[in-house]
Amino acid sequence: MFSNSPDAQKSIPGEYKRVVEALFPPDSHTKPTLKAAAAYAKCLEIEADFTRLINSATDLAMFFPHFKKNFSLLIVKTWVEQADEIRKDTLQARLPAFYAKIEQEDYVGALRDFSVILEELAYLFFGDQSKQKDFTEYVFRIDAQMGLFWWYSSRLSRIPHDADPRILRALLILGICYLSAF
Repeated sequence: MFSNSPDAQKSIPGEYKRVVEALFPPDSHTKPTLKAAAAYAKCLEIEADFTRLINSATDLAMFFPHFKKNFSLLIVKTWVEQADEIRKDTLQARLPAFYAKIEQEDYVGALRDFSVILEELAYLFFGDQSKQKDFTEYVFRIDAQMGLFWWYSSRLSRIPHDADPRILRALLILGICYLSAF
């Protein structure tokens, strides 16, 4: 669905390239850092929540029910054609397993699930446009922060499974904070 082509990289506005490349390095030898995740959170304007949640497991546990409620409402309230109602139901059915993986601190599994969930959510929001090669560019034209979020979601499946668990957790928290504020 999301384009991983070099052309997709060109769609990132210049002011965000450094932040994007720090969190999603173009080469496999460079690893993302917590500092890069914090910079990304700042661009998404979720820095306060991100910083609070990344530094406190207790705060994350208290925030998580809020995220679950908001995310479920986001899906339920998304208007779709009658033919796509089944997609919404299928997406809702995926959520409990995703939440369980987060609660079990299975960040690799949670990110894998989150990637699929976000692909479906993009389809519910944008329809067939979400499957086009220029999807990232399209969303950046609508809104830069939204473009950054969908860029982030398109890269989740490419995160190395042997990455530092703190980075994997930070990547999840980025998505959780953004979607909670959506």
